[in-house]
Amino acid sequence: MNTSSTIAIVGAGIIGTTLAYDLQRRGHAVRLIERDGPGTGASFGNMASIAVTEFMPASRPAIWKQMPKWLLDPEGPVRVRPSYMPRLIPWFLRFLAASRPSKLRELEAAGAVLCHRVQEDLDALLKETGLTHMLSAEGCLSLYADEAEFKADRDHIEILERFGFRHEILGGNAIRDLEPALTTKITKAVLFPDNRSVADPYKLVTALAERFQALGGTIVRGDVGGFETGEGGIKAVRLKDGRAIKAEKTVLAAGVFTARMARDLGEPIPLETERGYHTQIMDPGISMRHSIIWPAKAFMVTPTAGGIRIGGTVEMAGIDAAPDYRRAKITVKRALEALPDLKVRQTSEWMGHRPAFPDTVPVMSASAKHRDLYYATGHGHLGLTYAATNARLMGDLISGVTPPVDLTPFRADRF
Repeated sequence: MNTSSTIAIVGAGIIGTTLAYDLQRRGHAVRLIERDGPGTGASFGNMASIAVTEFMPASRPAIWKQMPKWLLDPEGPVRVRPSYMPRLIPWFLRFLAASRPSKLRELEAAGAVLCHRVQEDLDALLKETGLTHMLSAEGCLSLYADEAEFKADRDHIEILERFGFRHEILGGNAIRDLEPALTTKITKAVLFPDNRSVADPYKLVTALAERFQALGGTIVRGDVGGFETGEGGIKAVRLKDGRAIKAEKTVLAAGVFTARMARDLGEPIPLETERGYHTQIMDPGISMRHSIIWPAKAFMVTPTAGGIRIGGTVEMAGIDAAPDYRRAKITVKRALEALPDLKVRQTSEWMGHRPAFPDTVPVMSASAKHRDLYYATGHGHLGLTYAATNARLMGDLISGVTPPVDLTPFRADRF
């Protein structure tokens, strides 16, 4: 390992906080910069799922062929606000380019490489930090009302079979033996035993932040306003209140907000926000052991944060537009079809920003333009899933150690 460095990490979501812990543990002096406190962004309201079976590109034909129908349906799983559509055209063109068969195979392989590492890396992190109790032992059930729905999702299953991810096809009573609250209208399900869930994703981030500080790491509260550069590298992160956080190396892990920072540094990346909504139900009237997902209805339900969380919709409307909580109500309506005894009581609604690249693959790399600048962003709906693996691989890269995975597919200048 190279001599330890002073490192500034911008963004204290699950990605930035886990990486900060890893680098501090390796002997670096890390300053974790966050405007609103650890875990208060997308990590606060994600669906709490370690979703190792969900790495496949969103640009595969089974998805984009349904896009026109979804976009015309006001209650469809994907919604684009008309006023934002012109700004999305370059992103959508790259999305379509990522649907070429040869490109899809590359993207599937890149995601599979990361997901095959997730269980080992996450278990090691949780054991080391004393947080193993925050991960469930149960998996996820994918639901199908009939054979037609199952066949429509067959490409997903075939990709998992090709890359060797565990799954088990269930029918009839075997489904309700696992989750008695499910409707009898569900005739088939696939159990993903390795798709475990987290007891509370926000509390996981804050606990990791505490472990980071216990090792001597520093959390700096402030809003990033720019950077001081010199001799080809970043010398300091400048905050809007006038402070300058000096560092030998800088990591941008600020989720979707990384796009603005990269643009200001002359290294634009096509990072968009897939706005996600959830409804947290604290008095649901039912109990669940597994998370569930119904692909045909495009929603997910997870037992987490002391209750049951429902989410799954995607809205493309940019960072600044006000939330449209009708999106959250749509997924609750869908969930009631699967869980007819669910009581929607003691609820709260939330909206957050998933940072998404058009090819579904995150950026985990050094900058192509600035020395000692690194990116860890764009993990989409797999930020929680990839966090420990991202920390291990980026921790190696930043420390001058050759990572055990070729990071070429995740470079910042691939677009």
